[in-house]
Amino acid sequence: MTAKSVVVLDYGSGNVRSAQRALERVGAEAVISSDFAEAMNADGLLVPGVGAFAACMEGLKAVKGDRLIGRRLAGGRPVLGICVGMQILFAHGVEHGVETEGCDEWPGTVEPLRAPVVPHMGWNTVKPAEGSVLFAGLPEDSRYYFVHSYGVRHWEMNPIEQLRPPKVTWSEHGEPFVAAVENGPLSATQFHPEKSGDAGAALLKNWIDTL
Repeated sequence: MTAKSVVVLDYGSGNVRSAQRALERVGAEAVISSDFAEAMNADGLLVPGVGAFAACMEGLKAVKGDRLIGRRLAGGRPVLGICVGMQILFAHGVEHGVETEGCDEWPGTVEPLRAPVVPHMGWNTVKPAEGSVLFAGLPEDSRYYFVHSYGVRHWEMNPIEQLRPPKVTWSEHGEPFVAAVENGPLSATQFHPEKSGDAGAALLKNWIDTL
């Protein structure tokens, strides 16, 4: 079988080398690129993200990443967002009282976590959505590596009768927050699968197998 091609989008944010190595370990042909055509034509697009929501959106727009994501999804081509790369897929992000527009692929707002200790840093379990593909075959007590101070605390997308509802996975730190979403060709995780050991590798392999 020919290895699936994945572009790790290089827009100045995220652990692109770690993501590339993790994808290669599970059999993908992964390259780091900001080239629109190359990213458009790859079997999969991985959008990383570390740092502030506003800065990530600025960097994303500088390489036309918001258009790239929209174009790929319109053609049913898979996209995976990781950490802030997941957060920017939502409509808005609020940091230090400043609201920034996201990619608006999903309604909802990224906002500060309400927890005794922030950031949420370290290993945590999740509650996978029923029928999840990303978490298929993974033990319920699997732990994943999180590093974040902001999250999506409320899922706001109303069901549409003609469409399958997204599969939303939750975790908890002080209160529940969205840990992963699977919505047709668009998937995302708040945690870092590339830093989550065997469980993270299995999740990435599950995603690669859908390409």
